[in-house]
Amino acid sequence: MENNFTYDWTQFVIRIPVNAPVQVIYDAWTSQNKLENWFLRNAVFTSANAQLRNTNEPIQVGDTYQWQWFGWSDDVTEKGEILEANGKNQMSFVFGKAGIVSVIIYPEGDQSIVELSQKDIPTDEKSRVNFHLGCSNGWTFYLANLKSLLEGGLDLRNKNEDLKGVLNS
Repeated sequence: MENNFTYDWTQFVIRIPVNAPVQVIYDAWTSQNKLENWFLRNAVFTSANAQLRNTNEPIQVGDTYQWQWFGWSDDVTEKGEILEANGKNQMSFVFGKAGIVSVIIYPEGDQSIVELSQKDIPTDEKSRVNFHLGCSNGWTFYLANLKSLLEGGLDLRNKNEDLKGVLNS
């Protein structure tokens, strides 16, 4: 039997239901202080006119960012640009060399769905491992952490830099 299946390494989509209003979820993605609550150790945004954004100021299209994670040293910094931020339910950004990440939040039944897609992922072997497999694994954890915190749960991130190779950092 012949297998004609071809896997698309250039993109993936992850969806998670969250019991929180769409606007609350959107806001969690769009300022330094909110991102640092569930996702990052340090998030710095700079406006298109080279001004640092206030920690609680919403991001805007054209902003650039520098991000650092718990469990990683300061020399691991991701840089990119905000491509979309509509103030309601959609945002997207260049995720370094790993492609473009888009987040759409919408109601479904009595929940809100967070749908994250990453596209334009390079397809060389190293990118398949680091950006397709690695990012999809990472986003799965961080979306679960967002859900945990917004639904009144725990922050599941590993904040101990000495612990390496664990799921939650």
